[in-house]
Formats: sequence, structure tokens, C-alpha cells
Amino acid sequence: FPYTTLFRSGILQAAAELKKPIIIETSEGEANFAGYQIFVDTVRDLADELGIDVAINLDHGKSLESVKYAIDSGYSSVHIDCSAMKKEENIALTKQVVELAHAHKVSVEGELGYISGSSEVHEGEQPRSEIIFTDPKEAADYIKETRIDIFAGSYGNVHGIYKDEPKLDIERIKKISELSGIPLSLHGGSGIPEDQIKAAMNAGICKINVNTEIRKAYREALDKALKSKNAEIVPYKYLPEVIDVVKEVVKKKIILFSK
Repeated sequence: FPYTTLFRSGILQAAAELKKPIIIETSEGEANFAGYQIFVDTVRDLADELGIDVAINLDHGKSLESVKYAIDSGYSSVHIDCSAMKKEENIALTKQVVELAHAHKVSVEGELGYISGSSEVHEGEQPRSEIIFTDPKEAADYIKETRIDIFAGSYGNVHGIYKDEPKLDIERIKKISELSGIPLSLHGGSGIPEDQIKAAMNAGICKINVNTEIRKAYREALDKALKSKNAEIVPYKYLPEVIDVVKEVVKKKIILFSK
């Protein structure tokens, strides 16, 4: 829980200093660790204190159960990730989530096309052979049938940071945007060069997920703080330095995404 609060405090402070709204997400793992309701209440309290608008999203929800937990706890949006399922199963579960979420005025992000990797710093290069690119026509059909509000696709993006730079298929993003008519989401935003980020935004990307870069900054700053104050056992005496590092990383992203 302290980890989650610290993370979100730095993120929200960045948004407050720049006077920008922000989306904060949890994976199922993070939500299970912190507690869905505790997480929502903590973020809402911090946002109210700082005077900023914040949306709370469940990232990569894998089941109707986890989505229901999120909705009941006050999440404003949910991402149902059935991309590993067969297309028909993906559509069926996504439609159930949309029906449930829309009844509670909660928006839904759906996904088609497998985005590989995980939120960590990887030693090797990107596993390009594992990327299953999203077909624009299939994406348009999927969006129409499920009635999702935002679409997450595979455009050459991967989760985590690798030695080589990602190579986004900007034309694929543009085509999906033209055929779908709804906002597009870019997962695996860490490590993507700024010129590709800007090109993706111009092509139709409206939401960009960044996790690994923030986690990396958090861990490195925490290690440094603990080493420099190795006899200190009072968290509030060394954690502010870590919060500041997280805040600066997020501020740079907010500025980039606002251009």
C-alpha cells in the first residue's frame, strides 16, 4: 500500500503543478495488492486536496469479476483485455463488460491484437516475432460489434523497455482510426522515441500508457535514498526524494503528450 500511495502521490503532484487532468491506472495485480476501494478512495482524496481532475482506470482486466470489482469500487473506466482469447470469445466477453459498465456510466477499453512483453526493463531486444499486429478491418468490425469506447491495438508497441527502440506502424494506427471513429489507446508507451509518440498522436492515439519508465525511476530513486541514509528508518524522511523523482518523470510525459 505505501508503494501504491507513493507512486500515485508523485503522479498527481505532477498533474497539479502543470494544471492538467490525468488518468491513473492499476493492473489487477496492483488493485489486488492495494485493494480496489482503498486505491480509489486514496486517489480521490489526493486529487481533491490538490485540486485536479483524475480518471481511474483498470488496466488489462482479464475477467468480468475483476471489472465488476473495479466498477463497484468507483473506477471511472475499465480495460478488458481478452486479446489472448479467440476472436469470438474476445467479442463475447467484451460485450458483457460493455453492458455492465455502460449501465454504471463507466467507459470501456477493448483490445484486439496481442501486445507482448511485460512492465520491466528487459535485457534483450524486442520479440518482434511475438507481435500480432491488429488488422484495421477486423478492429473496425470488433469496435462496431462490442460498442467499446476506446480501442487498444497492436501497432508495433510492446510492454516494457528493450535494448532496441520500438518501431510503430503509424499507417496502421491511422487506418484503424479512420475506420473506427473512436479514440485509440497506445500501450507500452515506455521507451518509445518522442518523434514516434508525436506521429502516433497525430494518427489517432488519444491515450498513452506509461508504467515501466515510472517504475524504473521509482526503484532507482528509492535505492539511492536508502543508500544515502542507510541508518534512517523513518519513511517520511527519505520518501519525499523518491516522490520528487517520480513527479519529474511524469511531468515530462504530460508535457510531451500535451503538444
